[in-house]
Parts: sequence; C-alpha cells; structure tokens
Amino acid sequence: MKKIWKEIQGWGIAVVIGFVLSLFIGIFVIQPYKVDGHSMEPTLNDNQRIYAWKVRHALDKLPEYGEIVIIDSRVDRKRSFMDDLREHPLIKLLSGTGEEEIFYVKRVIGLPGDKIEVRNGHVYRNGEELHEPYIKEQMESGMDQVWEIPEDHIFVMGDNRNNSNDSRSIGPVPQDHVMGIDSF
Repeated sequence: MKKIWKEIQGWGIAVVIGFVLSLFIGIFVIQPYKVDGHSMEPTLNDNQRIYAWKVRHALDKLPEYGEIVIIDSRVDRKRSFMDDLREHPLIKLLSGTGEEEIFYVKRVIGLPGDKIEVRNGHVYRNGEELHEPYIKEQMESGMDQVWEIPEDHIFVMGDNRNNSNDSRSIGPVPQDHVMGIDSF
C-alpha cells in the first residue's frame, strides 16, 4: 500500500509541476492563438494557428512598426495579471469558459507620439504615406480620419482594410493590451 501511495504522490507532483510550468510558459513566453476572420488576409488566413511571443508583453516593451500583434480589443478597461491567468488555454479548458472574440490579430501602424491619418483610402504616418505591400486591396475611400497616438498606446490595422475591426473603430490600443507578437 505504501508503494502505491508513493507512486500516486510522484505522479501528482509531476502533474502539478507540469501545470505550473504550462501556466508560466503561456503567460510569459509563448501562447497559441487562432486567427478568427479575414481581417489579416492575405498575410494570415481564417482559422490559421499562430504563436505569439509574450516576452515583450511580460516586460512591457513596445512592438515595432509593421509587426503583427495579438491585442485585447477591450481597450476601455484596465488589464491585470488575473486577466492573463483567466485567459490561459488550460484555465479556460478547466473552467469551461468559451472562446470570446476579444483578441484581434493586427499589424502595428503607429506608436506613441505618431499622427495617423486615413485620407482617400491611404494611410499616412506623421504626414508620410505608408508603402504597404502586405495589404489585400486598396482601402475603400470613406470619411477621412486622424488620430494622435498617446503615450503607452499603439495604433493597429488589419491587412484586409475593407474587412477589419481595428484602431479605426476601437481607437489606439494601450500597450498592456498587446498580448504578444506573432512569431511566424
């Protein structure tokens, strides 16, 4: 009986260590995400799996222009460590919570202090038109818009500009809402 109990203890400790290690890696190092929708075509496709490096998120570092990032679209609220914990795939699996569509995969267009303008279907950063070979098609001309990117925020857009919910509608994204940077 003692031998069986020792075996159970050994397995229990291994499972707990594995669980804690998985949480640590998923919160601070790398985490899988699924592209949901067509807003990043042609770069990324609907239902494509991507892996986000979270080290910069954990260290509170800004992404660079042109990088593809995963953001929490709920920009009107503060994020906490508990959000990171609750959103970990293992915790979601164990708690039975469904997939909320709060995470967006987008491209970084503007950083703090930048002035982003959309005019006549073109994007300008600090007065210069961006050369964007990655976009799917010319953006439909709509209402001209201008944003001043505040400190500790970024501006993101999808590569399929005519089919993307991004900073044009949700506004600049707080730096702590950048969940990770795509590693592809």
